[in-house]
Amino acid sequence: MAVKVFLTGATGYIGGTVLDYIYRAHPDYEYTIYVRNEDRAKPIKAKYPNVNFVYGALEDTETLLDAVSKTDVVIHTADSSDNVPGATAIAMGLEQGHTPENPGFWIHLCGTSILTWYDQKNGREGEPPLPEQTYRDVDDVERLVTLPDSAHHRNVDILVQDTISDAVKIAIVCPPTIYGEGSGPVNTRSIQVPALSRATLKEGYAPVIGKGETEWDNVYIDDLADLFLKLLDATQDPSKNNNPEIFGLHGYFFASNGVHRWSEVAQWILDEAAKKGYLSGAKTKTVSLKEAGSVAGPSAPSFGRNSKGIPQRAAKYLGWKPKGADLKSTIAATVADQAKALGLKADKA
Repeated sequence: MAVKVFLTGATGYIGGTVLDYIYRAHPDYEYTIYVRNEDRAKPIKAKYPNVNFVYGALEDTETLLDAVSKTDVVIHTADSSDNVPGATAIAMGLEQGHTPENPGFWIHLCGTSILTWYDQKNGREGEPPLPEQTYRDVDDVERLVTLPDSAHHRNVDILVQDTISDAVKIAIVCPPTIYGEGSGPVNTRSIQVPALSRATLKEGYAPVIGKGETEWDNVYIDDLADLFLKLLDATQDPSKNNNPEIFGLHGYFFASNGVHRWSEVAQWILDEAAKKGYLSGAKTKTVSLKEAGSVAGPSAPSFGRNSKGIPQRAAKYLGWKPKGADLKSTIAATVADQAKALGLKADKA
C-alpha cells in the first residue's frame, strides 16, 4: 500500500516547498492536504492534481483528528509552533489511529525563536550572544527539551513531546532564519529578511536594534525542505524509524547553513538599495525594539534577540548536508522583490 502523508500549510512558504520536495521524490505516495476551503485548494490542485484534500481550520478538532487518525505520516507546518488546538487534535488523532504495531509519525515544525527566551527574560536587546545561549542539538539536547516553559513556542513543544509513545513517533524540526525563493504553489517568500528589506525601502533607513550585535543562524529553503524529505524517508526505513535519536524526545533537529548579525543584514540591504538607486544616502538607524516593531512588524523581536542553534543531529543520523547559496547572495533578489511590491523603480541597472 502507498504511504499516506497528511500535510498542513501547503499554501505557506515552508509547507509549500516541503510538499514540492516530497511530491517530486515520492509521486506514488498518497497525499492529503489540509486547507481551509476549496478556494485555498485550487492552486495546489493545479500543480499537484493527484493529491486529496480535507477542508477545515486548525480549530476544527473533529475534522482534523479524524483525518490524522487515518494517515501514516503527519507533516505539520501551518501555524504549527503556536496553535494549541491544532497540535492537540493531531496528537489525539495519532493516538487514536495507531498502535505500537502500526505507529504513526509526526514531523513537526517549530522555530528557533524558542531560543530567544534568555534575552527576552532579561531585557537584552541588540547584545551579542552569551556562550550559554548556544545550543547544539546533539550535545545539548537535554537542555533543548527542557527549555523554560515561558520560552516562545515551548507550550506547543511540550504538547508534542508529551505525545511520544511506542504508537506515536515524533521529530521536531527547528529552523532559524530561512531565505531563498520557495517552490510551493502559493507563497514563495520568507518573512524576516523581506520584512527588514521592506521597512528599509519604505522608511529610508535600516533599523538596527541597540548595539546591533544580535546573531541568528540561517538556512536556505531548499536545504530545509531536504531535511523534511530525509525525515519522511526515515519513517519508512527500518534502520531509522525505531531510533529514538531520530523519532523520540531527542528527535530535535536544527538546520543551518551560516550565521549572520542583523546589523550586517541591514547593511547588505542598504548597499543593494543604493547600488540599484532605490535609496540615496540612507544609513542604519539605532532604534528600540518597539520602534523596530512599528516599521518591521512581527519580525522585529528577532532582530534584537539572539538565536544560536547548531545542527549536529541531521548530519549524524540522516546524512543531511546543506548545499544552498549563502544568505548574502540572495539579498539582491529580496530587495528587488520588495521594491517591486512598493512600486519603486531602480535608477541604475
